[in-house]
Parts: sequence; C-alpha cells; structure tokens
Amino acid sequence: MATITIPDLRDDVVAHSHGQPEPLPPGAPRDAIDAARFLAADAVERVGSGHPGTAMALAPVAYQLYAHELRHDPAAPDWADRDRFVLSIGHASMLQYAALHLAGYDLTIEDLQGFRQTDSRTPGHPERGHTAGIEASTGPLGQGISMAVGMALAERKLAAEFNRPGLEVVDHRTWVVAGDGDMMEGITSEATSLAGTLGLGRLTVLYDDNHISIEGSTDLAFCEDVARRFEAHGWQVLKVDDANDLAGLGGAIAAARAEEERPALIVVRSHIGYGSPKQGDASAHGAPLGDEALAATRERLGWEHRPFEVPADVYDHWREQVADRAAARTAWDETFEAYREAYPDLAAGFVRRMAGEPAFTGANDPIRASVPSDGDVATRKALGSALNAAAAEVPELIGGSADLAPSTSTTLEGQGDVGRGHLDGRNLHFGVREHAMGALLNGIAAHGGFRAYGATFLVFSDYVKPAIRLSALMQLPVIYVFTHDSIGVGEDGPTHQPIEHLAGLRAIPGLTVLRPADAAETALAVEAAVTATGPVVLVLSRQGLPVLDNPDADLAGSVVADGDDVTIVATGSEVSLALAAREALATEQVSACVVSLPSWEWFLARPADEREALLPSDRPTVAVEAGSSQGWHRFADAVVGIDRFGASGAAAEVAELVGLTANAVVARAQELLATR
Repeated sequence: MATITIPDLRDDVVAHSHGQPEPLPPGAPRDAIDAARFLAADAVERVGSGHPGTAMALAPVAYQLYAHELRHDPAAPDWADRDRFVLSIGHASMLQYAALHLAGYDLTIEDLQGFRQTDSRTPGHPERGHTAGIEASTGPLGQGISMAVGMALAERKLAAEFNRPGLEVVDHRTWVVAGDGDMMEGITSEATSLAGTLGLGRLTVLYDDNHISIEGSTDLAFCEDVARRFEAHGWQVLKVDDANDLAGLGGAIAAARAEEERPALIVVRSHIGYGSPKQGDASAHGAPLGDEALAATRERLGWEHRPFEVPADVYDHWREQVADRAAARTAWDETFEAYREAYPDLAAGFVRRMAGEPAFTGANDPIRASVPSDGDVATRKALGSALNAAAAEVPELIGGSADLAPSTSTTLEGQGDVGRGHLDGRNLHFGVREHAMGALLNGIAAHGGFRAYGATFLVFSDYVKPAIRLSALMQLPVIYVFTHDSIGVGEDGPTHQPIEHLAGLRAIPGLTVLRPADAAETALAVEAAVTATGPVVLVLSRQGLPVLDNPDADLAGSVVADGDDVTIVATGSEVSLALAAREALATEQVSACVVSLPSWEWFLARPADEREALLPSDRPTVAVEAGSSQGWHRFADAVVGIDRFGASGAAAEVAELVGLTANAVVARAQELLATR
C-alpha cells in the first residue's frame, strides 16, 4: 500500500505577532485594558461566582474590538448597519459587560455590581433583549459562533438585495470571540464548514487558544490542530502569539478585512487569569480569584484603584476611541437619506424589514387559496403550496432544509439558490447539518431583515432542539418545519418514527407548536408562521390526509364535527382517525364531537369560557395523537397515544401493532361512558 504524506500546514498559518511583547507602558491603552480586567474580576468576586479568568485574559481583545475595530454607536445600539459582535464563550460575559460599560453603552457601574443577581441587567450569560449591545443569547457552547454564521449570511444577502452603486446601505461585518469549548462542540464544525463553502468573508472569529478547560489542560481531551481544520473548511487562518500584543491583533484583523472571499479565524494565544497568581491554571476558569489572589493581581499589574473604581482619564480614553467608531453611523444616516431619495420603495422595504414588521396582511387570503380544497393531501405537500404563495407576499421569506427539500416540500420555486458567489437567492441549502441549521436560522433572525425557515424530519428535531430553545428564549421569529411526523412513515422503522418529540417541543416555554389536520389548517399555520413574533414549529404528515369540511378551522382549536355524548380531541392525521371513530360510535347510538387542536399553546391562551365550549368538562373526553401521551391528560380523561417505539412495516400494520386505531378510540370512549 502506498504511503500518502500529508504536509504540515502549520507553517503556512499567517502570523501577525511581535513575539512576546513587553508589557504596555503605563497610561492608555494599558489602563483602559486593565480597567476592563478588574471590572470583570471584581464583579465575579462581589457575587461569589462566575468566570473571571477568560475575561481577564481577553481584555486586550475586547479593547481592540470595541475601541478600534467595531462599527458601532453606544447611543444607537440597534442601528441597522452596525457590526454584529457575538461572545460565543458566554460564560465570560463580564468581558463584554465591562467593554459595553467603558464604551458608553447604557450599562452603569451599579449594573456591573449586580452581576449574576436576580433582575440584574448583567446576567450570568449574555441575553439578547436584556442588555443593550447584546446581539445573541449565548452560553451553550458552539451556538454563538454558529449564530454568527447566520448573521454574516444575512448581511451579505441584504447587501445583494438592497445595495446600489455608490449607495451601500448594508456594509458591516460580524465578529466572534470563541474558545476551546466552542471548537470541541460538533455544531461549530457544521456551521464553519458551511461558512467556508459560502465564502462569508465578512465573518471574523477570534479564537481564544488558552489551552485550558474546566477539568484542566485541553490536552486531556482535545489535541486537534484547529487552524488546519478551519483551513480545510476554506477559511483564512491568522495567528497572534500573545493576546496583549495590540499591534499583532490589529495586523491580523487588517489581514482579515482585506480578504473578502473567505471568513477569517484569528488564533489568539492567551493566558487565563492573566496577571493573577492563578494565571494559566484551570482554577481561574469558573470561580472567583479570592481576596488574597485579587490583591496580588492588583499589585502585580500596578492597579491601585478600589473595586469598581475607574479613573476619569480611562473613561475619557475609551469614549474618545469609541466616538471615532460611532462616526460611521452619522455618515450612514446621510447615505441612507440619499438612498431614500433615489430609491424610496427600496428604502421603505428596508426599514420595514429591519423593524421586523410583517408584509403580509391576509388580504384576499392568497395563502389559504393556494392549497387543494378536496381529495387526500399530505400536509407537507400543502405546506409547499402555501410557502410558495407566502413567498410572493413576503419578500423576506427565505429558507431551506437539511438536505431534504424534495421530501419536506420546502423549495421556493423560481427563487434561486444561495451559494458561493450568488447569495441573492432565497433557497438555502444547509446540507446534512441539522444542528447548525437551527443556529443559523437564529442568527439570520437576530440580524434582522429576513423571515427564515428550516426543515427536516420530526424525528431529527432532537438535533435542532438546543437552537429551538434559544429561539424561544430570545423570541426570534424562526419557522421550524418538521415533516414525516408519525408512524405513518411506515417501513422506515422506529429510528425514523417520532414518538416523544411533540411532547418535548411542547415543553419549551415561548414556543408555538402547530400540527394541522389537513391542507386548509396547513395554510392557516403558514400564514400564522410568517406573521408570528416568536418561533413557530410546523409539524406535518408524510401521508395523504383528507381535506376536512371545516369552514371554522382555527389553530387554537375548532369543532370539526359536533356531538353530545363524548368529545374526541386530536391533532394532525389523527383528526381523520377521530372522525372514523365518531362514525363507528354513531352505529352504537353514541354521539361524538370531534375537535381539532393544532396548537396547545394557543388553545390555552383562549379565555376560559372558550376552552370550556370546545372541551366541555361535563362530558368525557378522549385524546388521540400519534405520539407520547404525555401532557394530554390535562385536556382529556383518556388518551390513545403511543408510549413505545414503533416498528418497520406498512403504516396501517404498524398503527394496528401500537394500538393507534379507530377501534381503540371507540373502546376508550365506551369505557368512559360506562363509568358515568
């Protein structure tokens, strides 16, 4: 067998460093950096918990970014063309809070003193919408860097759509500070691989290469060459040998800016707990330094100020530097006024989209009119018709799937594909990367300007779950499409037959889960999703379902067929099953009411009298759904569900095997009636 020699690429990594630089001389910017270091260390010490080490090590990086690189204005933290900054290592939140405070954002010394305390504006990990200047809620490692890929993609797509010669109203960058934990998480490889494939050259990641994890040296579990990995993903890789080397940082960032065809990774060597007796030790990661060590750090670095005391000249220095950065907003305002005059319709559309205002008004119900009105139609097929109708009404609607567009019916016909060198299409191709897909959708939504969806099979929603949770936490209007929603997938077997997934999704606070019963309810669900203010999950069938005669269809619940003796409540494909059970009960002189309940969340939001009218408490109720029975007992006296894994075989045979049949529903209804 021939031996293949793989060349060592490490020497090819571009270094922008001056070796081990001498400590910065007293005064600015050394004092500006040390102020951030001690604000972080003192805040952790005050509350008695937190992560001081990384914040102390990366204070020079935060200073370089906020004072010299970022396009931002503390007086307008939501300015549309600002640079986006994501602290992917969210546990080092005090690094960002200190920088925001010193830069002049609406974050006071008192806020820093309240770090990690209830109702504080400085929670333990950054939270979007909670603190000015925070773009994304981070902390689950890998999610931040992956969301940043979505932000960078959104920026380039908006630029392709709105910029005009001489009037570039979208012209910003996305910056990330990430650590070893981010690099260990698999989602990071998925997302950065896609970023390289798409050539997102406006994305720069500064990787804190400190060789330390909670358990000790990273050598315990992590020996890969991260630089080579990113080179393989198509990234430009640069290196700075010491985080305190401001000239090296500036040079590396300049090289990253100069390369528009590839995203950039800047590998920054730092020393956790810099300046303290615990420098370079894992003990500096997730616990206060302690009074004695903190005092020693002050002496070693020559910081003579008390906790939370920042000299006036340090504030002056930070604010003067940041004022230069903020000047970009004034220039942009002038550019946008010229743009508005030259292209009034484009300008109005840009403002609307960045404000998150929906374009769709529901006039003439174009989405509802798009779906078939009779016959058997898989709700995934109805989704395809409804999405394409929605795309004509909502120009910001973009999306795709984890390599399953033909199966999930999520292609926007005639709208072009997003790819390297042509980012202006509307069909996204995530590849088989469900983890990254969800995070990218969050990044796109957090950036603003788009309404994004992503699709895969319901059984694979577990791969997307961490991102869905963050969507709900941040209340981002992301649309998740999950098809092949039951044992109706038949021969694919138990690995592809979702059981516990609906219950798990419904357990997430702030998430709306919609499982429509037919094509008509699917159209309503799509209409709701493209106008929602928070995340929505659409759960859809593989198999064909009858289009129901239900003119009063309502996603918060509606009566499909009336009856007086017993109520059968169901979602999705099981509404048709409930109707079959109703017919069987009628032959035994039992009158059954069938209720379709596409969304638990919206049903529970209805007034009590409306809930009582749909599910009367004075008559027995049977719930039926092709999934775990967990949670249904809050609505029903008995549940016909699936509390076991499925099997491979014809769908009807599998349904019989697991007891999901009309006869089973009839039997439970009769049992309830017999006990009344």
